[in-house]
Amino acid sequence: MLLPCIDIEPDSPASATVILLHGLGADGNDFVPMVRELRLPAEMAVRFVFPNAPAIPVTINSGYVMPAWYDITEISIDRKIDAAQLIASAESIRLLVDRETDRGIPSQRIVLAGFSQGGAVAYQTALTYMQPLAGLLCMSSYFATRQTITPNSANRNLPIFICHGTRDPMVPERMGQQAREDLTARGYQVEYSSYPMEHAVCADEVADISRWLQRVLA
Repeated sequence: MLLPCIDIEPDSPASATVILLHGLGADGNDFVPMVRELRLPAEMAVRFVFPNAPAIPVTINSGYVMPAWYDITEISIDRKIDAAQLIASAESIRLLVDRETDRGIPSQRIVLAGFSQGGAVAYQTALTYMQPLAGLLCMSSYFATRQTITPNSANRNLPIFICHGTRDPMVPERMGQQAREDLTARGYQVEYSSYPMEHAVCADEVADISRWLQRVLA
C-alpha cells in the first residue's frame, strides 16, 4: 500500500520527479511552499511528491504519537533509532519511486530528498535503489544506516548534495559532515554546503538547491 502523498504537478506533463520527505512531527505539507521558492524553469516540468509518514509513538518525545519515519530511542551523537522501522520506511519510499517509473518518469529523472529524519530515510532508499537515480539531497540530516547499509552498484555515481546549518541544535553539523566523510570514503561524489542557521531551511540554501536540481535534471 502506497503512503498518502501530496503531488504538485507542473503546468506541462511531468518529465522529472522530486520526492521530498519531511522531518519528525511534520507532514507532507511542510515543504510544499518550497516548490515556488525554488523558481525552477517551467520547461523542466518537475513533479513534486511529498509523502506523509505514519503516526507512531516516539520514545524521545515521551512516547507521544506523531508523524515519524522511525522511532528515535535515545538522543546522542550516534542517536539510537529503530533501524527496522527506518528500513521499512525506505521500502515505502522505494514503492513511490516505482510508481513514478510506472507513470512514465525514468529513474534517471527522479531525485530523492529529505529533511532531518526524512534525509536518513532518503540515504537508505537512494543508495540501495536498483536503478540509477538523478540525485540525492539531504538537508539537516544524518546517515543513520551507515554501518549496516549495503549499497546497490546502480547508484555508485549518484550525485549527492548535503546541506546543513552550522548552528543546528537538533542534528549537529558534525553529523552532516560525518555523512559526507562516510560517503566520500565509499567513492561517492558529494557536494556539501553549510549555512548560518539552526534546524531549518534558509533562502541561500533554497537557491543552492535550485541550481543543483537544474544541473542534475538538465
